[in-house]
Amino acid sequence: MGKNLQNGGRLRPVDLARAHGLSTQAIRNYEEAGVLPAAGRTPHGYRTYTALHAAALRAFLALVPGHGHRTATSIMRAVNQGAVEEAFRLIDESHAGLLDDRQTLQAVESALRDLEPGAEPAPAATSGPGGTFVGPLARRLGIRPATLRKWEHAGLVRPRRDPRTGYRVYDEADVRDARLARQLRRGGYPLEQIAPLIAHVRAAGGLEPLAAALADWHGRLSARGRAMLAGAAELEAYLRELPENG
Repeated sequence: MGKNLQNGGRLRPVDLARAHGLSTQAIRNYEEAGVLPAAGRTPHGYRTYTALHAAALRAFLALVPGHGHRTATSIMRAVNQGAVEEAFRLIDESHAGLLDDRQTLQAVESALRDLEPGAEPAPAATSGPGGTFVGPLARRLGIRPATLRKWEHAGLVRPRRDPRTGYRVYDEADVRDARLARQLRRGGYPLEQIAPLIAHVRAAGGLEPLAAALADWHGRLSARGRAMLAGAAELEAYLRELPENG
């Protein structure tokens, strides 16, 4: 970046943009959003940036992969407003979210072990002969009955109808599928990805179809954790550059 320094350390918007593969409009947008400190102005009104702005941009771009664009923006805005403790709180929340995702993955894997040959099936909460109705199952899973009906429409569960009442009746396999659907939804998987996984488990009678999805999930969590470390390093470097820390 040194060769792009202009007029005693000043950077033009295009210098900052090119160094990071961005457009000059993106640089202006980041400044307006509070991601970057306010730019200086030339006598003719042109924006000028400094090495401090470059450090802020590096920190923001490093935070995005681990925390997401919205949270990274909020973190940088808080720092630039002098609310560093608020920035730390946002970071803590993001780390807590990652931990929750890891615990969710563990719960999914635990649920899947119920499907392994020889594993004891989870007891079903019965509300009728040979199965449970939509209300009790929804309460057990902590979801609304309408969600179970939506999952049925997407093919995630296949309850039978009671011939006398017409009510939906969920047997042990349906309860298993609903538990898997709930855990995978918590893990961020859309219905269109969950449905074929559950269908393959039904058809194959095993967990092999889910192995690749779980491995991908593990990989994404690990990548997010490492990205958070990289973002923390760049943010710390930026904090050291701020005048009040100099």
